[in-house]
Amino acid sequence: MTDEIVAEDLRFRGTLGVTLEGREAFKGYVGTVRTAFPDWHNRIDETISCGDRVVMRMTWSGTHEGKLAGVEPTGARVEYVGAAIFRLSDGVIQEAWVVGDTQELWRALGEL
Repeated sequence: MTDEIVAEDLRFRGTLGVTLEGREAFKGYVGTVRTAFPDWHNRIDETISCGDRVVMRMTWSGTHEGKLAGVEPTGARVEYVGAAIFRLSDGVIQEAWVVGDTQELWRALGEL
């Protein structure tokens, strides 16, 4: 599915401090998140679009079952909110900028 909606030369900035370029690098990042949270879910709460931009208010959730950013699995269920801004080109995501309330994430993992 990623190949169908993400540009090969995607530029991505993620809420966990990740900046990367390229579809394959993005797939690696998604793999890291899925390893830490096998049941990871991205819920779209609201979508606003204008021209080649799409903004989504989102809620992310999952159960911490794998290592994330040096934090060993806690088994904690996490949920936090944020927003994603996408720039589309030729029907695929060319740029993505995601920012979430990571304080809530780290609090749920016992890191705050």
